[in-house]
Amino acid sequence: MVQEIVVEGAQRIEAGTVRSYLLLKEGDTIDAARVNRSLKSLFATGLFADVSIRQDRGRLIVSVVENPIINRVAFEGNRKVEDEALEAEISLRPRVIFTRAKVQADLQRILAAYRSTGRFAATVEPKVIRLPQNRVDLAFEINEGEPTDVARIAFIGNEFFDDDELRESIRTQESVWYRFLSSDDTYDPDRLTLDRELLRRFYLRNGFADFRVQSAVAELTRNRKQFFVTFSVQEGKRYRFGKVEVVTTIKGLDIDLVRKELEIESGDWYDASEVDSTVQAMSEFVGGQGFAFVEVRPRLNRNREEQLIDVVFEINEGPRVFVERINIVGNVRTRDDVIRREFRLVEGDAFNSAKLRRSRTRIQNLAFFETVELEAVPGSTPDKAVVNVTVSEQSTGSVSVGAGFSTDQGVLGDFGVRERNLLGTGRDLGLRLVLASRRSEIDLSFTEPFFLDRDVAAGIDLFRVTEDLQDFSSFDRQRTGFRMRIGYPITEFLRQTWNYELREEKIEDVASSASLVIQDEEGTNLFSQVSHGISYDTRDNRLNATEGYFVRWSTAFAGLGGDVTSISNTVSGAKYFEIREGVVLTLGGRAGHVFAIEDDVRLSQRFFVGGSDVRGFSTSGIGPRDNVTDDAVGGEWMYSGTAELGFPLGLPQELGITGRAFTDVGSAGEIATTRTGIEDTGSLRASAGVGVTWRSPFGPLGVDAAIPILKEGFDETEVVRINFGTRF
Repeated sequence: MVQEIVVEGAQRIEAGTVRSYLLLKEGDTIDAARVNRSLKSLFATGLFADVSIRQDRGRLIVSVVENPIINRVAFEGNRKVEDEALEAEISLRPRVIFTRAKVQADLQRILAAYRSTGRFAATVEPKVIRLPQNRVDLAFEINEGEPTDVARIAFIGNEFFDDDELRESIRTQESVWYRFLSSDDTYDPDRLTLDRELLRRFYLRNGFADFRVQSAVAELTRNRKQFFVTFSVQEGKRYRFGKVEVVTTIKGLDIDLVRKELEIESGDWYDASEVDSTVQAMSEFVGGQGFAFVEVRPRLNRNREEQLIDVVFEINEGPRVFVERINIVGNVRTRDDVIRREFRLVEGDAFNSAKLRRSRTRIQNLAFFETVELEAVPGSTPDKAVVNVTVSEQSTGSVSVGAGFSTDQGVLGDFGVRERNLLGTGRDLGLRLVLASRRSEIDLSFTEPFFLDRDVAAGIDLFRVTEDLQDFSSFDRQRTGFRMRIGYPITEFLRQTWNYELREEKIEDVASSASLVIQDEEGTNLFSQVSHGISYDTRDNRLNATEGYFVRWSTAFAGLGGDVTSISNTVSGAKYFEIREGVVLTLGGRAGHVFAIEDDVRLSQRFFVGGSDVRGFSTSGIGPRDNVTDDAVGGEWMYSGTAELGFPLGLPQELGITGRAFTDVGSAGEIATTRTGIEDTGSLRASAGVGVTWRSPFGPLGVDAAIPILKEGFDETEVVRINFGTRF
């Protein structure tokens, strides 16, 4: 019988706590099975490194050796992974009980963290430093090793596409010297999962509806420095689109109008992405016709013998669901109303998935958030839905320093400070300073994107620009002033803008040998000008468009005070055609006209053509020119146009090198040439050439070589044109 329970060795832990884990109490009969279970119970607490129980003349003596308490956890040797990232992976912390099992578990977590960065050669060794009062310092000594590169990527089972084409379709790449700034050639198991999906999408875009990735195996070399990746694929048959039909059960819907939204044709190779984009286009079109509750479903019928896939787009009434509530989380800094005003839906509206997708795009275009997730979940009743918006904010302030070279401006540098989301309100405040061989500029700008709580963008710019035009027209120009602007959308793609500008313009440092036309312009003039613009833009990407078009027209009237009275009009536009993936044809043009209501058109209002708009001719190389001094004096009208074909050069995609072939046309002249000594024919000029763009890690580098085909004897030509610059 147990007469007394004695606890020995306990320091931090109370004896009563130890007794509470025992399955024996004073007065109980000693039972070997219960003693054994008591030992297991004490070990399971994790509080003790060793436990023993013995009997001594009616006394049950429990001897314990407590596990130490961690005083500090440190990491040594880690350079590629920060301490904060490693601390988030491990479970051991200061003032936590130390056990060897926990140390081993954390060691494996650290190794997993390094493997996720492609460092499979990393090793970790834990070091324990004993301290007084049964405390320990724990240090993880880390040898990060070199990144584990992908030495080779091979494919098994591919017959239609060769290995090089498939390597271009996936994210993981083989290690070569020019990928030193990329991590895509280091092995990442998560990226391998993405590659399986990218392969599937690639084949589905090219007609292989039965395609499957059977396996993706990565083999690590014995020295743990390289991986060999092998994809085993089953291509299956290649299908074409068969019959393509549109049917509907919605009364009053004109099915012929809906058919115009079809993006696929019978006989084309099957493309799953085109089916998805057609579903989205039809949903948006039918929703725009006043049918709020619409569901478009593609029904596919696969004919394996004839290798055809018939598609029937069924347009039916969807469930009548309304937006009950919009919840926004994750916006620590950005105010809710800044996000809500980008929504195409509000509480109480009929739920529309197309408008929800458009809302997500608009929020992403703010560039305030790293990620934007929209999810529709059931509401309080079956006919209601709750839209949950989860955003992850990113830095919206920037300090940029730039350097570069252009044929127009020579060597240049710029410095800028900008906050695109001032105090979380969406307001944009920026200061930019440019210093170049032939141009210097300082510009302070402020934009209120929702002026007076309406979808109206208003802003103001303060500027001072100095230009050295001695090489082209034997004078310098200085402009100082401010501009007020306001713009608002009329429809989703149509936008209108109004500007008012007041500037002082000075023509100075006119060479004594300059044209008399330029000498007459020397001095200072005050311009007070109001302008109006309207644009229609359907491009898929404003920086690198592959489809869509834009048209802009603007007119300006100078004469609300000031020294100059004139009216000018300009129109520009471009259309983009994606002939095949990576090959884009661009047709674009620009035209302008200015006339003075009083006196002559001022030099600063005239059009100078050449350089970037008509390649093959130097800056201001086209148009009226003094036949004695060879100074360009500009035209009262101008036009230019281009047809450009951009295409890949067959180099690895990650190099970012693309080519182009182009032909440019243009001209400039005066309405009525009455000034003596000025050569002005107004004839058509044309050029043709090729170019290369390299999106280098240091910024875009563009080189164009063009030869004039049609030109006048007094024109200034330029065969090679270079533009290079970066901001960091």
